[in-house]
Amino acid sequence: MDQYEPDRLTPPQIAAVRRSLRSGRAALTRRSLLRASAGGVLTAGGLGALSACGIPAAGRTPGGTSADDRSAKEKTVNFSNWTEYIDVDDSGKRHPTLAAFQQQTGISVRYTEDINDNNEFFGKIKPQLAAGQETGRDLIVLTDWLAARLIRLGWVQKLDPANLPHAFANLSPQFRTPDWDPGRAYSYPWQGISTVIAYNKKALDGIEVRSVSDLLDNPKLKGRVGFLSEMRDSVGMTLLDMGKDPADFTDDDYDAAIARLQKGVDKGQIRRFTGNDYTSDLAKGDFAACVAWAGDVVQLKADSPDVDFIIPDSGYVTSTDNMLIPNKARHKTNAERLIDFFYEPEQAAALAAYINYVTPVENVKPWLAKIDRDAADNPLIVPDKAMQAKSHAFRSLSQKEETAYEEKFAKLTGA
Repeated sequence: MDQYEPDRLTPPQIAAVRRSLRSGRAALTRRSLLRASAGGVLTAGGLGALSACGIPAAGRTPGGTSADDRSAKEKTVNFSNWTEYIDVDDSGKRHPTLAAFQQQTGISVRYTEDINDNNEFFGKIKPQLAAGQETGRDLIVLTDWLAARLIRLGWVQKLDPANLPHAFANLSPQFRTPDWDPGRAYSYPWQGISTVIAYNKKALDGIEVRSVSDLLDNPKLKGRVGFLSEMRDSVGMTLLDMGKDPADFTDDDYDAAIARLQKGVDKGQIRRFTGNDYTSDLAKGDFAACVAWAGDVVQLKADSPDVDFIIPDSGYVTSTDNMLIPNKARHKTNAERLIDFFYEPEQAAALAAYINYVTPVENVKPWLAKIDRDAADNPLIVPDKAMQAKSHAFRSLSQKEETAYEEKFAKLTGA
């Protein structure tokens, strides 16, 4: 278990946060990411606090610190999630799955959409967690790299398998053994996020694109190629194309991937590095092809017959947003029951049908087909076995690696 490090973020890390807030997955709400037109950009609230000096060191913080579990007496659970990352009815005010959970269990959910960015949210909760205090939240959803950090610091509680029978049985093999939480002792995925290659058939005009090499090397695509401003996605896809595993690579491998992308920049092959705003470029044909997030592609395909995607033979990068119970949560058992509820295939299907990200739940397809046949047959939402086998996670990084890697990527992208 690592000691809490209160140091300020390094300049490369601050640059990465700004990229994410300006144009990465944090730039728009999750549901908005599925729309072809770019919307408003979030402000970097909390960024100044992140870059300032941290709170005094709390020393080595014990993991799995619980409060008196009030679940039996208080039939409630406080759930913090990303904005627009759950099903909503036509009124826009009611979440059908949460209503079904309350009806089934008698437990009410205080649902708060107060996560806009991983680092920003970390800045909100770290003072309490470092001081051994409660955050006021029983369940939070964080992207894998930040989930790994909280587990490493000992700031989240170990889950009780007895309260998670559906989750244990129905978790997709694709997501069972991340290197930062083997066996899912502390976390369960909320949704998966796949990085693929998207293209505009009209803009390609017969040019074949099957790999990252095609994006970087085909002169007919010069100036019409996009990569993502999120380091793990663009570098991860490039590593795979070079025959390297993003889950197991060296500093030299990383440098070689950066050099490969730099060559694409220098010769004008890469038009630019983007966040979700590539959706507009792709739909208009300004990008003939680009590295893209699958959640966007689902809606783009629905809106434009020219847009489609491929999974390279070398594979694709996947990440997860994960449910965790922070230390001193007052309703741990209730939170575990809510996690388990979303691993019932019927509930997982209702969620997937609305938000269109990769469901982490096995055997969901028959249930999803009852709601939306197209979604059930879409491998970007329900990956088949062949697609699952091509999935690769980007390994967790040490603080030293993250600083060095982000600095090199920032120089590449001009951020």
